[in-house]
Amino acid sequence: MTLDPIRQTSLSDQVLERLRTEIVEGRWALGERIPPEPELMASLGVARGTLREALRALQYSGMLDIRRGDGTFVAARSEVPGALARSGATIADVLEARAAIEPQLARLAAERATAEDIDRIADALSHRATVQIDYWAAADAAVHEAIARAANNPILFEVYTALLPRLQESVQSAIDRTGFCRDDPRGHEEVLEAIKGRDPEAAGRSAAANLAATERWDTDERAGALTDPPAA
Repeated sequence: MTLDPIRQTSLSDQVLERLRTEIVEGRWALGERIPPEPELMASLGVARGTLREALRALQYSGMLDIRRGDGTFVAARSEVPGALARSGATIADVLEARAAIEPQLARLAAERATAEDIDRIADALSHRATVQIDYWAAADAAVHEAIARAANNPILFEVYTALLPRLQESVQSAIDRTGFCRDDPRGHEEVLEAIKGRDPEAAGRSAAANLAATERWDTDERAGALTDPPAA
């Protein structure tokens, strides 16, 4: 068997891989602003054009968010969110993906959540209850992230957090639709109570009921025949 020859990668590709490694390994946290261009150029020993080419590639992949005049921020620890954003997924697609993951995360959280995890979920719910509507979808995503973190399964957490931007986007697009409900306890307060009570089955049922209600609402609202209001 013959092997293909090793090809030397471009300098921008090397810079991309170096930056990607920093993000994946968590040196820069999600939402954190990475060092400014002059600092990165000095650290990596590359020109501005080479650095910017790598940054643009990571922005396209969904890992970085370049905000003109404000800096560059970590948007994700993998390319999955970018791929999901380009997938053209509908709300129904997002709900199917959530239904495959969220009930199990809730069950595991009821079994494994620490006191710190429970406080984090409670704080996220309290914050969601006070924010203005423009920020509600982001606050709701933070609740779901806190529940996912409480499951204490790093693989499931990484998979789920890759879905969170699409979850937030789907919720944001639904807020102004007829019948959208922001105070349904299913999947939120009920899950927290089940987690506190160490009741995995109740937690899973509540998460599943939340998603089932949302799916029915999405279908009925589009058909002009509303029934149950949705929970996010």
